[in-house]
Amino acid sequence: MLQLGVLDQSPVRSGGSVSDALHETLELAELCDRLGYHRYWLAEHHSTPGLAGSSPEVLIGQVAGRTSRIRVGSGGVMLQHYSPLKVAESFRVLETLFPGRIDLGIGRAPGSDQLTARALRDGGSPEYFPQQVSDLVGFLHGTLPPGHVYGQVLAMPTGPTAPQMWLLGSSDQSAAVAAHFGTGFSFAHFINQDGGAEITRAYRRQFRPSQWLDAPRSSAAVFVVCADTEAEAQRLAKSRQLFIVRLYTGRPGRYPSIEEAETYPYTERELAILRHAQQRTVAGSPKQVRERLEALAADYAADELIVVTITHDPKARRRSYELLAKVFGLEEAPS
Repeated sequence: MLQLGVLDQSPVRSGGSVSDALHETLELAELCDRLGYHRYWLAEHHSTPGLAGSSPEVLIGQVAGRTSRIRVGSGGVMLQHYSPLKVAESFRVLETLFPGRIDLGIGRAPGSDQLTARALRDGGSPEYFPQQVSDLVGFLHGTLPPGHVYGQVLAMPTGPTAPQMWLLGSSDQSAAVAAHFGTGFSFAHFINQDGGAEITRAYRRQFRPSQWLDAPRSSAAVFVVCADTEAEAQRLAKSRQLFIVRLYTGRPGRYPSIEEAETYPYTERELAILRHAQQRTVAGSPKQVRERLEALAADYAADELIVVTITHDPKARRRSYELLAKVFGLEEAPS
């Protein structure tokens, strides 16, 4: 059975506040836990006015404490900014508090502009990503090789279980790293759909069993808007599409209202960006969305789909997840 998860970027809407965005994340997580979604991932973005989720490990603790069934994790920690030891210890704390429910999703992208990335590293150079992943795996499981410079370092707290590790990306390099270390792999279709099916299938072919997984496990993260009608879903999607156009043209801001998006005077260049964003969007009625998502999952040979839904109205966002859960027959928690 195809499983569904959630990626929440904690969007900040025009007319709302950053505090609203974070509290709406907590409310949505509680809803998705009741509805039967399998995972809830929190994103990491920096210096982006429209996205409040800059510290997934902090939000993970809040979300996990307010939910009971759903797995909770990062989607993802941008590893180039951090010490693998610090990441391992932060997620070991979370796993100790919420055993068997924590995911550690990591990415190689900066999640920001280059100046912000340098500020996060305090001027240092980014480490070689595969080496960082290797060290992170070693710290999480106490398996650093003999002679490793940090071989005597113990990542605390120790415990019988470790977070489930996923590598997030949209390139064949990321897929190869995930396959080599035996982690799950989640393809960011909502960022770049080009070659996604081929990249994900290559991960599955090259996969090496590990402490986490005996067999490959893959997902695709997809932008979805589900509404009672196709016309309403397409209308709701316009806010994010204008947000993306502004972001890609160096004018990041908060998520605009539908009314602003519908009256915005797009240039020819912006229309090209808009069309590309529309191609990566699954918007429609429940039946239409299910058909498109099932076809996409089959194309990707995906075990799971991670759903990203952003609308200007938080009620419409919650409604989208409710409709999706119903049409896929997710098992709702007893009231």
